[in-house]
Amino acid sequence: MAKYTAKRVVMALLTLLVVACITFFLMNAIPGNPWLSEKTPSQATIDALNAKYGLDQPLIVQLGKYLGNLLQGDFGVSIKMQKNRPVLDIILEMFPVSAKVGIVAICWAVVVGVPLGCLAAYKRGTWVDSLLRVVCTIGISMPGFVVATILLHTLCGGIEGLKIFPTIFDGTLKSYVLPCAALGFYPMCYLSRQTRTAMLDSINQEYIKTARAKGLKNKKIIFKHALRNALIPVITYLGPQIAFTLCGGLVVEKVFSIPGLGRYFIQSIQNRDYPVIMGTTIFLAAFIIVMNLLVDLAYKLVDPRINLSKGGN
Repeated sequence: MAKYTAKRVVMALLTLLVVACITFFLMNAIPGNPWLSEKTPSQATIDALNAKYGLDQPLIVQLGKYLGNLLQGDFGVSIKMQKNRPVLDIILEMFPVSAKVGIVAICWAVVVGVPLGCLAAYKRGTWVDSLLRVVCTIGISMPGFVVATILLHTLCGGIEGLKIFPTIFDGTLKSYVLPCAALGFYPMCYLSRQTRTAMLDSINQEYIKTARAKGLKNKKIIFKHALRNALIPVITYLGPQIAFTLCGGLVVEKVFSIPGLGRYFIQSIQNRDYPVIMGTTIFLAAFIIVMNLLVDLAYKLVDPRINLSKGGN
């Protein structure tokens, strides 16, 4: 286990290095600079600002300095949105807001999605199965901002006399409901579909046939024996999805004006705040890597037959 973990740590560092390099060059490949706006400063001012933040140096030099600072835990400072404020401080301030919304969204998606997938497998071929498949297909194909807009229109005063929830996120309990519902709807539908598929595959395995031959009830076979093996692909999906959700639903946060990391990330791209773009991208990549490692370790809990030291899944 220790050897496997060390190997994954090394791979994680290499992955972050590649992500940082690709993000840096793609970011600088876009024409323009952070100083262009409605009140664009003079060329002399632009040159002074570039010199101050090192943007006048060759790209390879800028990248080398950034990676050197990154190894020391320095993500740089914001050059546009919150001038000279450390990017790490911005991330640590914004991330908890996104994480609270994301945790609730993921929890309800799992609590609802997995049982619905089991129910669809248990009722396969019936109208219940067909209805759940239609709903989940719609949910998977519907972008998050569409779900958010529909919820806003129907439950926030769009329909006369029906204003149940606030339109703008203000930190109250009621203001969490719609963002969490919109953010968790896609994962819920996807988990339901994936659980149904995995359950149907498990039901056709030999050990399930043996359990039926022993006279076990169908409900016990499905919800106890088959579900355990069906959870492996579900856990695989949850790893990166949790990371994305906790770091903020980019569009959903924008729709509900949530002061979280996702909304701030969009604003940093619009304002070409290079250090903030780099910092949030690397933070998200690191989070995804950590979640994937936890997923691999969770495999061992779900199925003790898996040998992580040999890289088997």
